[in-house]
Amino acid sequence: MSTPAELVSGVVRLVSLPEVCIRVNEMLDDPHASAADFGKVIGQDTGLTARLLKIVNSSFYGFPSRIETVSRAVTVIGLRELRGLVLAASAVETFSRIPSDVLNMVRFWRHSVYTGVVAQALAEQASVLHSERLFVAGLLHDIGKLIIAHRLPEAAADVQTRLQAAQQPDFVIERERLGFDHAEVGGELIRAWQMPASLGEAVRYHHDPLAARDYPLEAALVHIANSMTGLAERGLDVDVEMVIQPIEPAAWETVRLDESVMDTVFDLASERFTEALEIVLPRSTPLD
Repeated sequence: MSTPAELVSGVVRLVSLPEVCIRVNEMLDDPHASAADFGKVIGQDTGLTARLLKIVNSSFYGFPSRIETVSRAVTVIGLRELRGLVLAASAVETFSRIPSDVLNMVRFWRHSVYTGVVAQALAEQASVLHSERLFVAGLLHDIGKLIIAHRLPEAAADVQTRLQAAQQPDFVIERERLGFDHAEVGGELIRAWQMPASLGEAVRYHHDPLAARDYPLEAALVHIANSMTGLAERGLDVDVEMVIQPIEPAAWETVRLDESVMDTVFDLASERFTEALEIVLPRSTPLD
């Protein structure tokens, strides 16, 4: 039986982040790196530059004047926020190269992007600093499913088959079939990428938020967002009726919100979803 670490190490080259993303991550530890330095590094990747500028000029930020350069984007939104956006754009493009006959990729990215916009909206309602980083956590929360589908396609297909008959969430069936779930694999990938620990815990514990030790707030927000997305998706796919994990009451307590905020969050998510989907997904990702 494979382990999450073995699965990730087995695809480390295939799903390695672009050099630009790695360099941006390293530069955050360099106190002498300037906004212009970041602009030069990111500017080496024209596709990434275009997507980043599209994001910072979107309604997510709502800046009054158009931002034309990456260095200006760094000045306006900050270095750490930019790292999150670089990671999101790089990760989606990286995984678009992995063919999968097991997962419905349209459904996967739709769920991931919607979870991202819900997580960000929840964070805003909870007055969390730099709420945009929760969009990245929500976007990448199920990334472990892609690793499993690529490395263990027969097992992944079996999980999907069992889902049709079992009245259990997918992560429960994964644990029974594999001995671990996609959240563990995703957390291991974030660790291998040397990304922030807060992102790793949000991904790793989005099905078990009470187990998050260092970043329980981030894990709780993505946990709630994931279940809310499941509720929003009900009826969209008549061939797949997923069992939705109930929201842990303690997760609401952690984020200092309650269910009364859900309608507001759904409204915000609906306004942002289409734009987010168009911005984040590269053209190489099939949308129909």
